[in-house]
Amino acid sequence: MRMLMRLVLGLFVLKAVVASPRFSRQADLDSYDGANYDVDLDNLNLENPDIYDYEDGLTIDDPLIEIGTLAPPDYNYPVPEASLEEQTEEEEEEELPLTPQLIPQGSGGSGVLMGPDTQKGMPTCLLCTCLGGSVYCDDLKLDSVPPLPKDTTHFYARYNRITKINKSDFASMNKLKKIDLTSNEITSIDDTAFMGLPNLEELVIRENHISQLPALPETMTLIDASHNDIGTKGLHREAFKDMTGLLYLYITDNHIDYVPVPLPDSLRSLHLQRNNIQMMHGDTFCNLKDFNYIRNALEDIRLDGNPINLSRTPQAYVCLPRIPIGDLI
Repeated sequence: MRMLMRLVLGLFVLKAVVASPRFSRQADLDSYDGANYDVDLDNLNLENPDIYDYEDGLTIDDPLIEIGTLAPPDYNYPVPEASLEEQTEEEEEEELPLTPQLIPQGSGGSGVLMGPDTQKGMPTCLLCTCLGGSVYCDDLKLDSVPPLPKDTTHFYARYNRITKINKSDFASMNKLKKIDLTSNEITSIDDTAFMGLPNLEELVIRENHISQLPALPETMTLIDASHNDIGTKGLHREAFKDMTGLLYLYITDNHIDYVPVPLPDSLRSLHLQRNNIQMMHGDTFCNLKDFNYIRNALEDIRLDGNPINLSRTPQAYVCLPRIPIGDLI
C-alpha cells in the first residue's frame, strides 16, 4: 500500500514538472527551430497573483513602470548682456540724428561731408557718384544743379530735368575743368554762370532748349552747344576770338545764319551743320591780305545741311588744308 502511494505521488510530481512553463518552453525550443512562440492570453489566469512570480520578484501587484521617451524641458537660455561700450553706442544711435559734418566752404554756400545737402535731403556724393574729383549725377531726375564738393574737377549731370543755370551754381569752383549737362530741360543760363571758373576747359550743353550762349572764359578747349535754339542774336560778338586754346566748336542743329568769326588759330574742328547759314565772306577763315598764311590746324569744317553754296566763295578756303563739307552746287 505504501509503495502504491509513493508511485502515485511520483507520477503526480512528474506530471506537474512536465506541465510547468519552463519545461514546456525548453521542450518547444528543443523541438521547433524558428517557430512562433505566442502566449495564449485567452487562457491566462490572472486572478491568482501568487502563481505568476518571476525570478526578479516582480508580481502583478507591483506597480507598473511605464517606459517611454520624455520631451526635453523648455529652457529659457539667458541672453548675454551687451558690454558697456555696445550699450553706449546703441544709445547714441537711438538718440542722436544722423547729420553730416561740416567741411570748408563749397559751391553755392556752406558745404557738408561729401558735399552739401541736395533737394532730396542727401549729401551730393550719396545721391551722386564721386570718384576722385569727378562727380556723376546722371539720370537722377534733378531739377537743379546740386551743391558740389569744393575739389570737383569734372561734373556730369546728363539726362536730368534741370531747367536753369544760376550764377551761384558753380561759384568758387576753382578746380572745375569740365561741365556736361547733356539732355536736360535748360532754357536759360545766367550770362556770368561760368565766368568765375579759372580752369574751365570743356562745356557740353547739347540737347537742351538754350537760346543764348553765355559768356565763357578764355581757357576753353571744347564747346558743344548742339541741338538747341540758338539764333542769330544768341551768340556774343566775337565770342571765341580770345580763346587761344580752343580746339573743338560744335553748334550744330541750331538757328544761326553766319559763321561766328573771328575764330582762333588753334581751332581744329568746326561743326555748324543744319543751321541757316546762307553766305560766307572771303576772309571767314583766311587772311586775304597775306596769301602766305596757311591755317594747318583747321582740318574739319562741317557746313552740310545749310542753304549755302560753297562753290560761290572759293577764295575763302585757299588757306585751309581741306575744303569744308557742304553743298558745292
